[in-house]
Amino acid sequence: MKSGYDISGNFRDLYRLAEDLKIPERRIIDFSTASNPLGISKKIKADLRKHLKYLHSYPDEEAKRLRNRLARHNAIEPETILCGNGSTALVYLLARALRPLKVIIPVPTFSIYERACYTCCDSEIIYCRLKHENNFDIDPGEFIKTMEENLLVEERQNVNFPVSGSPPFPSFNMVFLCNPNNPTGRLLKKDKIKEISEAAGRLGCYLVVDEAFIDFCPADSVIKDVAESTKLIVLRSMSPFYALPGLRFGYGVFPRQLAAGLKEYKEPWTVNGLAQRAAMAALKDEAYRRETFRAIQDEKKYLEKNFRKMGIEFLTSAANFYLVKTDNAGEICRQLQKKGILLSGGAHFSGLDSAHIRIAVKSHRENSILIKELKKIFGPGDGQHAV
Repeated sequence: MKSGYDISGNFRDLYRLAEDLKIPERRIIDFSTASNPLGISKKIKADLRKHLKYLHSYPDEEAKRLRNRLARHNAIEPETILCGNGSTALVYLLARALRPLKVIIPVPTFSIYERACYTCCDSEIIYCRLKHENNFDIDPGEFIKTMEENLLVEERQNVNFPVSGSPPFPSFNMVFLCNPNNPTGRLLKKDKIKEISEAAGRLGCYLVVDEAFIDFCPADSVIKDVAESTKLIVLRSMSPFYALPGLRFGYGVFPRQLAAGLKEYKEPWTVNGLAQRAAMAALKDEAYRRETFRAIQDEKKYLEKNFRKMGIEFLTSAANFYLVKTDNAGEICRQLQKKGILLSGGAHFSGLDSAHIRIAVKSHRENSILIKELKKIFGPGDGQHAV
């Protein structure tokens, strides 16, 4: 699994690329990380400075105040919320606790689902391969058919979650959906997700909807629908929209009984005190949210206009990144990395090949640098590839 190419053709993250190039990390322009180009909000910075003096204390293991804030923000019950060291930690928690025998994953998508299930429980992975000619969109009818053909109907509605010390269920099945999908940026509308959720309920399997990027299109979240389902799980991350990947905070919303049971498998103190404070401050910052929507909209227009001029094929995206396709993607990644510009190669994602690149939306200065370098490769507007 690769997520980019260094100057020799292998993966490098920001830190390893800086080491390769012998430059400070701050000089790397990281288009592989889809984080808010506005950076951390002023309210978060002020709140973190205020609470530095409390680092001598352990954080609240249950993150009670934060869960109450999240509950009010999303109009849900705090008892249904579990917080984690990023939403990735909750994916691993689900795999470790539920140990699904079969897992359906549409590809291309975020590779963590596959990795967690292989690592924690050796699940049988069933891929639903999305088609490039259909913009990698999920057809709910076809997807439900794949579920029906591969997942056995099991009567489990009345089975209690295991108590402390007992083994987890050995034969639950699970389905993962990322919405908007990473790396395509494509959004499945709320009514379509609910259609798939109803099918999961009939089949007795869990549907895990990863809404890491839903803050960019909040109207299509299904987070409130968890209360009416016994099999729907929604995961959220505050990294992309609030520029907090370095603090690692995510949360999940689960059916009430499942949330209570999962606590038996969750490590203590998975969310540090500063992450809890930052998350609470972020939820109160309406001005930051409004400015984010404005900035992302402006920069997406700028990138799309220039992609079209250069003849670069891209998918329209509901999130803060684009999936582009070009025959010389690997060489483009290598050339730009020599200049300290880090991209995310498509080979990192199951279902994609090395002809794809995921490009995050950054600040106007950074986007301008990228476009300038891409024009050296593609030409200013004739669509011809120069590599």
